Amino acid sequence: MASLYFTYSAMNAGKSTSLLQVAYNYEERDQQVVLLTPALDTRAGEGKIHSRLGLARSAETFTPKTDLFRRVQELLSQQVIDCILLDEAQFLSPEQVWQLARVVDELNVPVMCYGIRTDAFGNAFPGSAGLLAIADKLTELKTICFCGRKATMVYRCDEQGNALNSGEQVAIGGNDRYVSCCRKHWVEAVGFTNRQLLE
Repeated sequence: MASLYFTYSAMNAGKSTSLLQVAYNYEERDQQVVLLTPALDTRAGEGKIHSRLGLARSAETFTPKTDLFRRVQELLSQQVIDCILLDEAQFLSPEQVWQLARVVDELNVPVMCYGIRTDAFGNAFPGSAGLLAIADKLTELKTICFCGRKATMVYRCDEQGNALNSGEQVAIGGNDRYVSCCRKHWVEAVGFTNRQLLE
């Protein structure tokens, strides 16, 4: 039986590398994969999944308006699909998470999603929240804070390297804009007090 998987972490834990390795493993066994990535993430070029190790693959893009269930149905009418691999899953809408669940349950195609759990301000991304709620299997990839503890958070920096404590939830960037860290150092960097976090 197919399953819906969600692999999550802070930034720089190797999610894209892991996704590309899984794609390679399937293809090495002559199985067919479909790679998906959000259209808004163009850091490596449109329709590209790129890892910090330098690995890259072309992928089909989706927008918040894409009906992923219908798109997979269309693709299945043209080819065999043994697995769907989706990068930057935090950018899924809640509806798209359920569309992927239908791909698993009704079309019997495994779906493996990779993404970050929370934004730079400690809030869950809608796509990640949906996957954490309904995925069949959850896996956390670990990376470390500069202090050596597990990094579970990420903060966004301005051009001078100062941590920001407000802004839009989505701001595409990499190591130039984001720092992965433990919760303690995230609170210190962002400057939130316990009272502010509870409000």
